Amino acid sequence: MVIFKNINDIKNYISLKKDGKHRVGFIPTMGALHAGHISLIQKAKEDNVLAVCSIFVNPTQFNDKKDLEKYPVSTEADIELLLDAECDVLFLPSVNEIYPDGEGNFKTYDFGYLDTILEGAQRPGHFRGVGQVVGRLLEIVTPDHLYLGQKDYQQCMVLRKLAPMMGLNDLNVIICPTTREADGLAMSSRNRRLTEPQRVVAAVIYQCLVSIQSKQFTSSFDIVRKECEDLLAAKGFATEYVALADARDLTLLSDYKPHTPMVALIATRIGEIRLIDNMLV
Repeated sequence: MVIFKNINDIKNYISLKKDGKHRVGFIPTMGALHAGHISLIQKAKEDNVLAVCSIFVNPTQFNDKKDLEKYPVSTEADIELLLDAECDVLFLPSVNEIYPDGEGNFKTYDFGYLDTILEGAQRPGHFRGVGQVVGRLLEIVTPDHLYLGQKDYQQCMVLRKLAPMMGLNDLNVIICPTTREADGLAMSSRNRRLTEPQRVVAAVIYQCLVSIQSKQFTSSFDIVRKECEDLLAAKGFATEYVALADARDLTLLSDYKPHTPMVALIATRIGEIRLIDNMLV
């Protein structure tokens, strides 16, 4: 695995690889890697493309600076995981490398409706920061494939919209299934911050999603949502939303809609830790 910290160096390297007819697969991350990230590397390897991973904790997507300060950093362990996964290239830039003229001097994008609901409503400015940094990274890496994890479903929708906004109509955005722990909890870097008792009850989020999926033919969504909210509260969670949406564009639904691809989404907090998850219905 080749590690780059400088933009010009990685651009030159990828240009040479493309001249050699290699196709490039890109996995953007903020580090604190786990098996979910590694599954994206493995998918790129299966697709026989040059697997390029970035680790960059992007300050512009944190609307709460305390959350940025507490974000776990484990670069040495991350590098070991990437080596084991046979990742080809790691891009490890500094904030000054990505934003040499300051964070406010690089292009941002308007994602419209997607920036006003669910995560957009709960975390104002978050997707603007995500679009800004991924836009920068796409310009640098110039991939053919972009690999994303389904756990951040709304973010996947945002980045699917970003590609054509940047004129990258040939970029293949590949959304890979959420990787879960044995009890169903979606793997997340934030899980490291859970106490042991919190970790034990965290699987209730997955149980709620399964309930939303399984009861679509026997109950109304209002009833199932209330059941989920009550269950989460009983386990000590403060829930921000339990929602149902059209899986194609994230239009929020008031009830189950037959013959429509749907996605159930949950955001909730236990203590200071905020967890999100989703499931196709």
